[in-house]
Amino acid sequence: MLAVLSPGQGSQKPGFLTPWLDLPGTEARLRWWSALAGVDLVHLGTEADADEIKDTARTQPLLVAAALLAAEHLPMYDVAVTAGHSVGELGAAALAGVLPAEAAITLAGVRGREMAAACALEPTGMAAVLGGDPDEVLAAITAHGLHPANRNGAGQIVAAGALDALDKLAAEPPAKARITRLKVAGAFHTPYMAPAEAALAGVAAGITPAEPARILLSNLDGSAVNHGREMVQRLVRQVTAPVRWDLCMRTLADLGVTGVVELPPAGTLAGLIKRELKATGGPEIVTLNTPDDLPAARDLIARHSGLRGHEPVVQFRVVVSPAAGTFEPTADLAEGADLRTGQVIGHIATRQGPVEVTAHDSGLLTEWLAHHDDPVAPGQPLARIGGHV
Repeated sequence: MLAVLSPGQGSQKPGFLTPWLDLPGTEARLRWWSALAGVDLVHLGTEADADEIKDTARTQPLLVAAALLAAEHLPMYDVAVTAGHSVGELGAAALAGVLPAEAAITLAGVRGREMAAACALEPTGMAAVLGGDPDEVLAAITAHGLHPANRNGAGQIVAAGALDALDKLAAEPPAKARITRLKVAGAFHTPYMAPAEAALAGVAAGITPAEPARILLSNLDGSAVNHGREMVQRLVRQVTAPVRWDLCMRTLADLGVTGVVELPPAGTLAGLIKRELKATGGPEIVTLNTPDDLPAARDLIARHSGLRGHEPVVQFRVVVSPAAGTFEPTADLAEGADLRTGQVIGHIATRQGPVEVTAHDSGLLTEWLAHHDDPVAPGQPLARIGGHV
């Protein structure tokens, strides 16, 4: 199984888009997207220095544009899973078919501008806590009045909040942990970003999303999201909620992903996956940074995909589990039943309570793929839906 990943803020490097502009149509596409995002993506990706591309308002649409540009040169119909880190989720949602590319770029522009504006309201920041016992690290973050903004796995948790509280955490680090201040404008993925969340929600309300065409993971809890509208709501909520990349990596492992392509600017997510999943061997990874890496990425996709060399003809659709737990199908719902869009077909019993499973399209319940009290993982297929009725 093959996954394509879209990186988040902090992965950008000066000039990283320069080689991509040699491909036909790339510069024109970037200029069109620049008009939507309200920033000059061509300049930012080729000539801007490190300080200029650290600006949140510029960086976020730049990263989404880079991921979408590179993915245009991959056989995405052979890709089973998409996921993104923080703003990279907008790129992942577009690659899963939930958002048009133009909508993803527009939302990235709004998100970046509004988060930058929220940062200016109060002096805040972020710091990476590396090593230490995770429970002790989280307790120390909370004790200092800070928020765990990113849980990246591989022994890395990012604390965010007031600058004086970050100073105190650095002076009193948890046992066997070291603190590294991050060069960011403010406390992303915390309640300090509430004004940005509200502004993004106002724009996102006008979007009509599609249902995911492939498994799409959410940073909120690492679960697979079945419905486009739910994913848009999660993208908005993510502005003030912690990034749970650790749970996304766990889901990739649970799904049995054997190959990963990280889109440009690539390397950060690949490093986290290698460290987090090294005990189990981990997937084969290609970091796609320049067009010269495209042959290796295409080869990886061909070797780790169940499809070969042609656009697939979809004969059925699969409903996947939104969470980990045990599956309970709806009573008396038998194979061959007519389903309507949004119909509840069962629920997942989790530690936090039941999570509904709904049909994302109308059609025939062709086959149950999981049964009463079966343990299931996020993204695991539960049922097949056949042709429309």
